[in-house]
Amino acid sequence: MGMTMTQKILAEKAGLPKVTAGQLIEADLDLVLGNDITSPVAIKEFEKANFGEVFDKDKIALVLDHFTPNKDIKSAEQCKFIREFAKKHNITHFYEGGSVGVEHAILPEKGIAAPGNLIIGADSHTCTYGALNAFSTGVGSTDMAVGMEKGRCWFKVPSAIKINLTGKIKYPTSGKDLILYLIGKIGVDGALYRSLEFMGEGVASLSMDDRFTIANMAIEAGAKNGIFIPDDIMMEYVKQHAVVPYKTYTPDDDAEYEQLVEINLSELKPMVAFPHLPSNTKTAEEAEKMNVSINQVVIGSCTNGRFSDLEIAANILKGAKTNPDVRVLIIPATPKIYVQALKAGFMDIFMEAGCIVSPPTCGPCLGGHMGILAAGERSLSTTNRNFVGRMGHVKSEVYLCSPAVAAHSAITGYITSPKEAEV
Repeated sequence: MGMTMTQKILAEKAGLPKVTAGQLIEADLDLVLGNDITSPVAIKEFEKANFGEVFDKDKIALVLDHFTPNKDIKSAEQCKFIREFAKKHNITHFYEGGSVGVEHAILPEKGIAAPGNLIIGADSHTCTYGALNAFSTGVGSTDMAVGMEKGRCWFKVPSAIKINLTGKIKYPTSGKDLILYLIGKIGVDGALYRSLEFMGEGVASLSMDDRFTIANMAIEAGAKNGIFIPDDIMMEYVKQHAVVPYKTYTPDDDAEYEQLVEINLSELKPMVAFPHLPSNTKTAEEAEKMNVSINQVVIGSCTNGRFSDLEIAANILKGAKTNPDVRVLIIPATPKIYVQALKAGFMDIFMEAGCIVSPPTCGPCLGGHMGILAAGERSLSTTNRNFVGRMGHVKSEVYLCSPAVAAHSAITGYITSPKEAEV
């Protein structure tokens, strides 16, 4: 029996001719990632173990994106602690202040995540880089600490689910609608410790931003990772960005998959995930009929804070006004995206519509700061999780959607489905 894309990467990084599902291996790492929440724990473990030097200063990324700009004394102290570690070890990829972006947007943009890489990060959405045909997965801070010193990590080789995409995606649907549909179909544990492997003719209709969004939320289906088959669109992105060595992988013809899920992209509709699970999905048309009023809209995060996401929102909000009862937060994911949006005139559109524009940060996505919800409030968000208390008070509610649904709803004041004719 042949190997899946994930299994091929793990086999090569482990120096083995073949691996099989369930096998325990130790593999070489191409990148170790931490943020301002998880890195302090990892650094303390690193020092407690009396580790000396990091294995490679160029293969560690420390991104201070969650509680930044620092919201309080504790977050400032955490960032200071990381800053001192980064300086001591001369970490190449240390991002804070004006250079910081949301970690899972800035690393591909900087070109330090690339095809065939094995990447671990002390953040569950590290699976984002599977959009680039990499094996990337979230780990605990202790694994991050060992990874920073050893450059290796233990893995149990996952079995896989094949996601075969047919048809073509078109506005008003997007990659966010695809992943919400998939999670709604298989459940939040439907891919538990499995690899979600995306392939099929439909992949060609997905932009790289769509793919980053889809891979980002593989963890919301319980997956160990999500990974896309390489194609010309991906390779064009890689050629423009990659600054590290890379190698692409495709599955063997006889690769073993536990399950096959067929999705016709042409039939997809805009989706909304209702509280309090990403799998609690309805079409936006169904949600609109329920007349769900909202208090806040968030467009941003590692899931949907890229330029194309802001462009969709700007096209909808141009010449319009946000509902006076709705707070609308726009959060570009990186400084580069912020500047691109500024030059494109999006910021003028957002401000004139009544939105709040934030610097790059995770901000309200995890209930960090800026946009915290009070009891009884509802937020419609392009982020990735809507668990109880995710964005603030335990009696608040978070609904997940695409930028198109979010922007339309910001105007009406209730969850509203975008219409194809409005493009």
